[in-house]
Amino acid sequence: MDEPTTTRNGGPDDDPGTVEIVDGDEPGPAVEPAPAERVARLRRVSHALDSAVEIPYIHVRIGLDPLLGLLPVVGDATATAAAAYIVVEAAALGVPRATLARMCLNLLVDAVVGSIPLVGDAFDVVWRANDRNVRLLEARLDDPGGERRDRRVVAALGVVLLGFVLIVGAGAAVAVWWLLGLTGLV
Repeated sequence: MDEPTTTRNGGPDDDPGTVEIVDGDEPGPAVEPAPAERVARLRRVSHALDSAVEIPYIHVRIGLDPLLGLLPVVGDATATAAAAYIVVEAAALGVPRATLARMCLNLLVDAVVGSIPLVGDAFDVVWRANDRNVRLLEARLDDPGGERRDRRVVAALGVVLLGFVLIVGAGAAVAVWWLLGLTGLV
């Protein structure tokens, strides 16, 4: 394919630094990669975050996510931002909202539990939220009808979360009542 020929304008009325394309069109906007290429890129990101290196003798794979988690605050924030990229790309690929909600819950669990020093890093090795999210993405692209299952999982997790909040709230109320009893105010 022939490259366009360029000439420099140099007349008295022209800016001497402008370039004029004589043959061919100006380059257009960047072309979006095909969905298969985008999914392959997300697989690579997920692999780097969750399972890039195998630890010898114990045959457990770890990635950057648990390693970054060893750095207080900055490491967890960086790993969560990289994991959020997978969810954003899934949304751009047209994954159903219920699946996106499930992916966000995976990310939320990873971020909250992963922020606990050392225990959270061990949890990141086992949970692998990014691998889970890429598998969800691939499953929905292959079978869009699986959205119903995602809705059930999100609803069940919502009920569990509500129960957890109620238990913590009740525990806090009992603790406050007990402390007030100790001080003689109740």
